[in-house]
Amino acid sequence: MNLSEDSLLKPFRKMVGQPAPGEELGGWYLYDPNYDWHTFDAGFAPAATFGQWVSALARTYSITHDNAIREKVLRLNQLYAKTIAPDFYRNNRFPAYCYDKLVCGLIDSHKWAGDPDAFRILEHTSDTALPLLPGKAIEHGTSWRPGTDESYTWDESYTISENLFLAYQRGAGERYRKLGEDYLDDAYYGALSEGRSNLSGRHAYSHVNSLCSAAQAYLTLGSAKHLAAAKNGFDMVLAQSYATGGWGPDETLRAPGSDDVLGSLTSTHNSFETPCGAYAHFKLTRYLLRITGQPRYGDSMERVMYNTILGAKPLQSDGRTFYYADCNFKAKKVYSDHRWPCCSGTMPQIAADYGISAYFRGPTAVYVNLYLPSSVRWNQDGAQICLKQVTSYPFDSHVQFEITASREKEFQLNFRVPAWASGASLSVNGKRQPNVTPGTFAAIRRQWKNGDRVELNLPLLLHLEPVDARHPKTVALLSGPVVLFGITDQQPKLTEQQLLRAQRTNQQNWKVETGTRTLTLLPFTQIAEETYTTYFQVES
Repeated sequence: MNLSEDSLLKPFRKMVGQPAPGEELGGWYLYDPNYDWHTFDAGFAPAATFGQWVSALARTYSITHDNAIREKVLRLNQLYAKTIAPDFYRNNRFPAYCYDKLVCGLIDSHKWAGDPDAFRILEHTSDTALPLLPGKAIEHGTSWRPGTDESYTWDESYTISENLFLAYQRGAGERYRKLGEDYLDDAYYGALSEGRSNLSGRHAYSHVNSLCSAAQAYLTLGSAKHLAAAKNGFDMVLAQSYATGGWGPDETLRAPGSDDVLGSLTSTHNSFETPCGAYAHFKLTRYLLRITGQPRYGDSMERVMYNTILGAKPLQSDGRTFYYADCNFKAKKVYSDHRWPCCSGTMPQIAADYGISAYFRGPTAVYVNLYLPSSVRWNQDGAQICLKQVTSYPFDSHVQFEITASREKEFQLNFRVPAWASGASLSVNGKRQPNVTPGTFAAIRRQWKNGDRVELNLPLLLHLEPVDARHPKTVALLSGPVVLFGITDQQPKLTEQQLLRAQRTNQQNWKVETGTRTLTLLPFTQIAEETYTTYFQVES
């Protein structure tokens, strides 16, 4: 909200030869016609995050109803519209990437901020951009623009179908349905749909993000092939994930059954591209949960939320951004060396989306996916219903729900019972409910009335997770969904039993007696400048 609008528009104006007043934001957002792509420094992706910031503002307006936010969205869109010209795409190493983010910002402005001009601006944007895009999904690393250097092969046309399908669904026109089909990356999805992994060596965030386009192809076109690709691709990524839920060390997906994730614990500090990766992960798990109804996707979303994005360092007004979560044996939280990188665009988007990830609606049912202090309101056959959630989860096993209803009404509430939650229980007005099984939604259908109370208990048992099946002695310690990170700069000598006897010293601190010293354990959200380790090498 506080960034100068002239600064935000500056790269657009400079790239199309218009007067460009105001100070440079700098960093990746800067336009420098003499940029050296070997540096990855200032000028790498000019204006690339503009559409994401407009999207985040529109989403935030829908939550807060703060009219100053809506007015800023409308002003930014009008100012941007005056810059639309082919040279923006000719001068850009990421034309499809930027077009995709602009589509997202404009369709979100239409839906969430009620911008009456958003679709008109979108049409102008599409008419200008499309002749300068490849016309189909181009694989990462494949040259399609003659006379350009390697950095021009890093564009992400293979991710853009999702927002094109959303544009069609929101009423922008049939052309966006056709464009969504045209840009489906079937060189990628084909093998995945048949259960064959082709993930190894691919750029991590963008290819997980591309699975969201496959999910949208199912929702928009009814394509079973693309749903299979999204589901299989997710499972393949899950199989190479850290205990935190993060994936893609050094931004690269790995071969099934390789030792690459284990090796990354000593070879890199760039373990998971946090805001971007978490944003893609949340979208994909939302789609798959919505389509399949399987709570394991909510389990995975929860894991990523508590152990990656909620522990990210805050975005700074000068463009300093938390980029990588570090799962190394000797890890630190640091800001990216580059100001205004891609993660500065997705971080505000995912922050705005926590609410839509928490609850889902069926025709006569509400599904509770995330356990956090919140409330959800809806109209149930003419009755006004509010479900309020009171909890300190995931540091307290108890979650309480309170019903406010304008009149009695029958409907179903479904509560996600995580797969790890052995011994979970559920009660209504003090009466214990049957059929509370880990890895399912516990369903309660009844005539609900004002003042009804539901209590859910999810025992937060300590458990160990190996980095992979081949290395059972390299383990992370978890309490429920929360990884407990060892605050240490050297690997302590520990046994599995010592780790499992960890004692809680307060709500968010644990300690382990190693025999020679006391080791402090913290969740990711509590770590500041400390050196930490995600995994322990345990002795028999």
